[in-house]
Amino acid sequence: MKAIIPAAGLGTRFLPATKSNPKELLPVLDKPVIQYVVEEALEPEGVDGVVIVNSHLKPQLEEYFGPKPELESYLRERGKDRYAEVVRESGELPVSFVYQDDPLGLGHAVLCAKDEVGDEPFFVLLGDYFVPDREMCVRMAEVSRAHGGASVIAVAPVSHDEVSRYGIVAGEQVGTLDGNDLDLEEPGSVLRLSGMVEKPAPEDAPTNLYIVGRYLLSPRVMELLQTQRPGAGGEIQLTDALERLLKEEEMYALVVDPAEGCDTGTPAAWVGTSARMALLDPATREAFLEALGDQALS
Repeated sequence: MKAIIPAAGLGTRFLPATKSNPKELLPVLDKPVIQYVVEEALEPEGVDGVVIVNSHLKPQLEEYFGPKPELESYLRERGKDRYAEVVRESGELPVSFVYQDDPLGLGHAVLCAKDEVGDEPFFVLLGDYFVPDREMCVRMAEVSRAHGGASVIAVAPVSHDEVSRYGIVAGEQVGTLDGNDLDLEEPGSVLRLSGMVEKPAPEDAPTNLYIVGRYLLSPRVMELLQTQRPGAGGEIQLTDALERLLKEEEMYALVVDPAEGCDTGTPAAWVGTSARMALLDPATREAFLEALGDQALS
């Protein structure tokens, strides 16, 4: 089974920082954002490779995940084996690349990986969000297995007055991940989906649950994307293909805690995530607080 990470965007919200360095390679502590996403994608049982959908304008991504024997040797010769080891590990991750040079939408980006995926189910993980404990996709796979291998998407609650900013799902609760009694919108709740609504008015929203950016999808989705007509913005939308899939197959949603993941999609979110990770890591917490100083906390 493969996991797809769409990463062909040019990171315009981060300019000029992304003028010569892709957004996905911006560091959070000592690793680039995309390595966190790759490691998360490889966590579920059965995932044996990650397909990054890249742009030819960002060759640095492919270079990063390639071997660096000269750098490894340089570091080992100077007794820096720990650093040499992390360089080696990042170059041995099972990552392959396909290319999307025209920005034709998320559905088109996923379709670019069709040959790599084959006729198996696959994950899709959006590249500007990662889950530090890597457990979200693992739990989604549990839900899929419990329902005959059905497609599963991650959703999270949002305040009622913000639903018009998101894709919102409709469905009925059919259980919970751990068997406990939970409300429909509590983390761990499992829904059988009946529809999806893109950016509804608050009074028209069927729930307050928005699509987070983690998908475990049936191979049928790839077939549907091949015939999917352009939708909003003239782009091939993944959501449109999923709505067609609902007419043929059952789909489920797992409610997750939105605070479980880390957003890096905007400069402010990236800075916030960097601070959060520095505070959570015992190796960096004290040094980070010292670097902030009293003025930064006032």
